[in-house]
Amino acid sequence: MQSAKYIVDTLLRAMGVSAISTISKPPDDSPDTQLIEITGEDSGLLIGRRGETLRVMQFMMNLLLSRDPEQPDGRVMLDVEQYRHRRTQVLKGLALRVADRVGSSGRAFTLEPMSAAERRAIHVALTDHPRVVTQSVGEGEDRKVMVMPRTGEPLPRIRPNRNRRRNPNRAPQGGAGG
Repeated sequence: MQSAKYIVDTLLRAMGVSAISTISKPPDDSPDTQLIEITGEDSGLLIGRRGETLRVMQFMMNLLLSRDPEQPDGRVMLDVEQYRHRRTQVLKGLALRVADRVGSSGRAFTLEPMSAAERRAIHVALTDHPRVVTQSVGEGEDRKVMVMPRTGEPLPRIRPNRNRRRNPNRAPQGGAGG
């Protein structure tokens, strides 16, 4: 864990950010996950838009750690000023509001595209909801959560439409042979 903290401190210095890192216990008590909390004057810069900078820093840190043969298996999570916790609470509130709306209208609602961690927060928040079920739809960065009324029947497997109708006036996009 000290090597993870060293990497974070090195990244902070290289970025010229005035912040400190401390090793903390993860909120969900995952035995194979370690948490490094970052606090300081420039902490907002480390979060970025919707946590994107924080996600990239965490990815880079875990990539560097995975190359160290002496590093124990497991994942290291970064958090800045408890951003992840606050964001999870906001997503839970959103999930419950959407669930109420779907439950009363009987019509499905699709949320905006989210990261895997944010989609997971929505799914977890509504796992035991009596009136709705959730399902992730789409691909890549366009992946979203759909909240649907609970019908008692198994959910159909929703797959992206790969055979979209092409505009005959549009030239083909790249690829071999044309």
